[in-house]
Order: sequence, then C-alpha cells, then structure tokens
Amino acid sequence: MTGSVRDAVTRGTVLDAALTLFAERGYHGTALSQIADALAVRTPSLYNHMRSKQELLRTIVEATAQGVLDDFHAAVEGRTEPVDRLYHAVLVYAQRHATHRREAIVVNRDTSSLEEPDRSRMQALRREHEHQLRLIITEGVAAGRFTVDSPALASFAIREMCVSIARWYQDDGPISVAQVAREYSEFALSIVGVGQR
Repeated sequence: MTGSVRDAVTRGTVLDAALTLFAERGYHGTALSQIADALAVRTPSLYNHMRSKQELLRTIVEATAQGVLDDFHAAVEGRTEPVDRLYHAVLVYAQRHATHRREAIVVNRDTSSLEEPDRSRMQALRREHEHQLRLIITEGVAAGRFTVDSPALASFAIREMCVSIARWYQDDGPISVAQVAREYSEFALSIVGVGQR
C-alpha cells in the first residue's frame, strides 16, 4: 500500500500537499517533514521533485498571481465600456477566490516570506493586477460612468472584498460560486457609484 502511494508521488502531488499545508499552517508553520508525511514518503525523497520549500512557495505564488492576471485580461478583452469591464473583471476575481481558496490564502499571507528577488517580482505581478483594476475605475470616472472620489481606495476595497471570499466560502454551503461572483460584482459597481445593474 505504501509503495503504491510512493509510486504516485510527482511534482504535482508535492505541490498540492504543500499548498494544503501552507494554507492551513502558513509557510513558516510547515516543515518539509510534514509535507513528506502527508505523502507517506521520507523527507529526502521530496528532493526528487523540488529544490526547496522556497521553490514550492515561489511556484504556488507565481502560478496564482499569473493566473489572476490572465483571468483579468481574458475577462476584459474586447470590452470597452467601463461598467462592463469592471463588472467582468470583478466577476472572475471573485470566482477565483471561491474556487482557488488555498492559493488565495497562501498568496495573500505568505508572499512576503519569499526571498529576494522573487518577493519583489511576485509583488510586482500582484501590483499589476491592482493597477489594471484601478485604471478601469479611473477611466470610468473620467468618462462620467463612476462617481467615486478615489479610484485607488475603491480598487483596494473591491480587491479586499474579493480576497475575503477565500476565508469564508464553502463548497457545500448554500451559495453557489456563480451567485457569489455575480453579487460581488454588483457590490463593486455600488462602490464606484453605479448602483444596481
């Protein structure tokens, strides 16, 4: 039985185990031996699939931050109206935080645990998303579609609101991912002064 578990260990399963433990215990609260225990292997065998615990964190943060940006660009591509752009940008951001909760928790809590230059590079990726979201709001204000005084503050409020989904959303709860994403997108429009669609 143990042999078959060991045979199934891959880089993907190591990353998945690390992701679960980082989300539950934090990066600094997770030892490589605990990741190995979760996979029923000896700690040295992990090095067949990774270089270090830092590499695991970097891989998780980079994939997640890039995924957020990719979602954003796909959501707004071809859309020119600020209300439409903001609605769909928030829709995919809220969806991601409901469907990738472990990743969201790790990225938002543990990115600062990355060593340089990776920490600065990952923070820049995350800032790019914030900048793009704020730009939509700024353009919406300039076009007279939004009435918020501070696009930067509105962007921060919207992003923080969506980030919180990862902490409370449950797959078996009474609210679907689609409903959460839709309502949070409506909340975002209210924040910038549009009101209900």
